[in-house]
Amino acid sequence: MASSGVLFPGFVWFLCLFAFFCCLTLATCGETENDRQSLLCFKSWLSGPAGVLASWSNTSLDVCEWHGITCSMVSPRRVIALDLQSEGISGSIPPCIANLTSLTRVQLSNNSLSGGIPSELGLLSGLRDLNLSMNTLEGNIPPELSACSQLQILGLWNNSLHGDIPPSLSQCKHLQEINLRNNNLQGSIPSAFGNLPKLRILVLASTGLTGNIPPSLGSSPHLTYVDLGNNALLGVIPEFLANSSSLQVLRLMKNNFTGKLPSALFTTSSLIAICLQQNSFVGSIPYVTATSPPIKYLYLRKNHLSGIIPSSLGNLSSLVHLRLAENQLVGSIPESLGYIPTLETLTLDINNLSGPVPLSLFNMSSLTVLAIAKNSLVGKLPFDIGHTLPNIRRLILSENSFDGPIPASLLKAYSLRMLHLDNNRFTGFIPFFGSLQNLEKLDLGHNKLEAGDWGFVSSLSNCSRLSMLGLDGNNLQGKLPSSIGNLSNSLESLWLNSNQICGPIPPEIGNLKSLNNLYMGNNLLTGNIPPTLGKLHRMVYLSFAENRLSGQIPDTIGNLVQLSMLKLDWNNFSGRIPSTLGQCVDLEYLEMQSNFFIGSIPQSFARLSNIKNMDISQNNLSGEIPEPLKSLKHLQYLNLSFNQFHGPIPRGGVFDIAGAVSIERNYHLCTSIPTGGMSLCSALVDKKRWRCFAPTAAGARWCCRCLGPATHWPCPRKPAGSAVVEARAACSVVV
Repeated sequence: MASSGVLFPGFVWFLCLFAFFCCLTLATCGETENDRQSLLCFKSWLSGPAGVLASWSNTSLDVCEWHGITCSMVSPRRVIALDLQSEGISGSIPPCIANLTSLTRVQLSNNSLSGGIPSELGLLSGLRDLNLSMNTLEGNIPPELSACSQLQILGLWNNSLHGDIPPSLSQCKHLQEINLRNNNLQGSIPSAFGNLPKLRILVLASTGLTGNIPPSLGSSPHLTYVDLGNNALLGVIPEFLANSSSLQVLRLMKNNFTGKLPSALFTTSSLIAICLQQNSFVGSIPYVTATSPPIKYLYLRKNHLSGIIPSSLGNLSSLVHLRLAENQLVGSIPESLGYIPTLETLTLDINNLSGPVPLSLFNMSSLTVLAIAKNSLVGKLPFDIGHTLPNIRRLILSENSFDGPIPASLLKAYSLRMLHLDNNRFTGFIPFFGSLQNLEKLDLGHNKLEAGDWGFVSSLSNCSRLSMLGLDGNNLQGKLPSSIGNLSNSLESLWLNSNQICGPIPPEIGNLKSLNNLYMGNNLLTGNIPPTLGKLHRMVYLSFAENRLSGQIPDTIGNLVQLSMLKLDWNNFSGRIPSTLGQCVDLEYLEMQSNFFIGSIPQSFARLSNIKNMDISQNNLSGEIPEPLKSLKHLQYLNLSFNQFHGPIPRGGVFDIAGAVSIERNYHLCTSIPTGGMSLCSALVDKKRWRCFAPTAAGARWCCRCLGPATHWPCPRKPAGSAVVEARAACSVVV
């Protein structure tokens, strides 16, 4: 008995320990089962490509092995991360996600999720990283997210969220990154964001925000990246941003900011990127000290900056991109810019700069983009420019006063993709650019260049990426070679207008299947339009105006179903207007005036539902004006003058708009209502009837021909009795 008394306390202790472990195991199993059921609930709200969530099933008990799931390493193994980014899944986020109470990371970006963000996410007190970006989520940003006290990263960019930004997010004191870019929000930047002591990245671009930048943001000592671009923000740049010792990237572009640029921005020890383009900043560009700031990107394009470009910008020895275009800058380009060893992009176009370009700019081996168009710059291009700019990709010198020949060394600038020399005073023959196999756009328009033997066209056939060729407004003479049809299959735009090109249009031009812009007007072209033109199914803008072309328009013109503008005016075309033109239902502008077209307006023109302007004046067209033209609801201007149209003018549509229709010198048109200077249709009929009182039977037959169809008057076959009496009696039937 004594021994049993000793054993009893030990047995009790064993039972207690056993019960404890049983309870612990049951609790652990319960938590794991809860996570499993919550994930299955989550799955039931989703759909996606086969196999993405195949491992999420009732037959698989270990959720830690499921796709996209991360569990904790210690027991009990709870689900702590949900990573399903870029999986192609759709559906919505269910409230049951909040039952995964140990979640620290939710990564569902770049899918097709829709619906709202469930407010139940606020129950995940341990959540640190929430990324729902690049979906189609709608609704408000739930204020309940402020209960996620451990939240560090909030990524909701590229959705369709609306409403105000909840100021209560400032209660998440551990927030380091907020990215709400590209949503449909409203209101202002919450001043309470200044209470986020750890905030490093703030991205609110393209969200529709208004108001000023709150000064309270200056209380965030660790801000390194601020992007508030493409909103409706206004005011000046706050001093705290200009004086920040931590800020590395400042993006305020496309807003309504005003005032002068703070000089502190250009003396900072931390700023790498300053993006202030497309605002309303005024004044001059601040001086830069000799102690070089680390600025790599300086974007000041499209403001109201004035004065000269300070030579001190040359002190920015780390500068990679400098964009000062579309301002009101004056004076010369400082030579110092050419000594920045890292500079790759320099855009100074659309200013009031003058004088020659410093040679230092043409000696920058690092330069890939030089855009100085639309200024008053002068001088000749260096003969060795192709060697001294070996990495140049875009050379944009348009609309200046450069002169002299195009340097042959440019043919050695093998990286060139865009060469725009248009609207200058360049002379000489067009070089053979065929060595530039990366060339995509070549614009030499409006200079004084010559074609020579047109061999440069054959050379350009080596430029397989060429999409635009501008040769308009030069001194090009002679016949267009058939090698024009060997140009790049990528060619979309070809400008040859305003030259002295003669001879026929080469039928090989129909080989350029990608063409959507073809301008050959104001030349000396002769012959017919080749039927091969009908192969250019992508054509949108087509002009052969002001030439000496003749013959009929080929029916294949109707194959150009994407045509928006057709200019055939001031030529010698003849024959009927092809009815196939009515197939070009996207046509908006049609100019066929000053030719020798005959016949009537095709009835198919009633299908030109997008037509805005139509000019077919000064031809030999006849017949009645088609009644359906009044139903063309976009038609704003119709010129039918100097033709031989007859009959009633339609009423309604464009015909009821004052000044929209011109019908001069069509002497047989009439109107059914009194209009200044226009004959009434009834008066014309009476006039014709009066002519029927002829003293012969032939007069009666003529009367029948002119009035019979319109009046249903049966014409007599044989005269009976007095011819005069018979004629009068016949006409009296309809008086």
